[in-house]
Amino acid sequence: MATLLQENGIKELSKGTHGVVVNHGMTTHGVPNHMVPDHEYCEASKPEQPPQQCLETPDAAVQQAPMEEEEEETPEIDIMINNVVCSFSVKCHLNLREIALNGVNVEFRRENGMVTMKLRRPYTTASIWSSGRVTCTGATSEDQAKIAARRYARALQKLGFQVRFRNFRVVNVLGTCRMPFGIRIIAFSKKYKEADYEPELHPGVTYKLYNPKATLKIFSTGGVTITARSVSDVQSAVERIFPLVYEFRKPRTAADEEQLRARRAARRPAPACSAPAPAPSPAPSSGLHLVTLSDDDADEPDADAWE
Repeated sequence: MATLLQENGIKELSKGTHGVVVNHGMTTHGVPNHMVPDHEYCEASKPEQPPQQCLETPDAAVQQAPMEEEEEETPEIDIMINNVVCSFSVKCHLNLREIALNGVNVEFRRENGMVTMKLRRPYTTASIWSSGRVTCTGATSEDQAKIAARRYARALQKLGFQVRFRNFRVVNVLGTCRMPFGIRIIAFSKKYKEADYEPELHPGVTYKLYNPKATLKIFSTGGVTITARSVSDVQSAVERIFPLVYEFRKPRTAADEEQLRARRAARRPAPACSAPAPAPSPAPSSGLHLVTLSDDDADEPDADAWE
């Protein structure tokens, strides 16, 4: 129902396929010769008539209206996953000085008692402690985080340590999305006790969910920042918060309405002459279509995604 910023755009919600009218009646080619009238054989072939011009009937206009209403009621929201934090253990003592002297792309922070190591692909940073605990940040998906963690473990193994890759888990996921409307955050914070709004400290409303466990930062522009334990929890949190903020959406301005009509007119297909306009497909079971993206998959999100 919902869009994972999955590392990393938005796919257009399917509105059904155009049906083709099929004549199930009997044709002269499927009838025995003795049943075909004589004029079928004797009549000269008639010149082909010019194609009739497509005239938009009132029924077609009526059928387009529900489809536009459906687009209004089923917005698409992209969820961009910006950071996945994971941790694991190598089950051995690590000599940080030796790692700093012999390792590659490392930095020894003596005041913090740890070594930081970086990878170019995937672009991540690991914090390594002498106890063998390692924390990896910067990944944009759970699979990418596990790949980076195993590469860090292999790098430590090549330095001569008896490394065993254990206790891998994703501890935190940061995602962002944008609602297709502005939000009246003052009225929203007054209605829900879970919402905390301190404009002197932060411009957004802090809203805490307990099932799934997540913390959301909601802004008046419609932007939402989600922090949860997994990518699936981020998507569930967006599904939970959408009906709550929808009640406090800001009305669209004349400029927004004009821009929305222009986008719909640009992507609306031309009417076909050979077949009647297709009937609108039934509305989806959920009023929200989420697409999870990642930075690699959506370098430039589609502008239609924010409608």
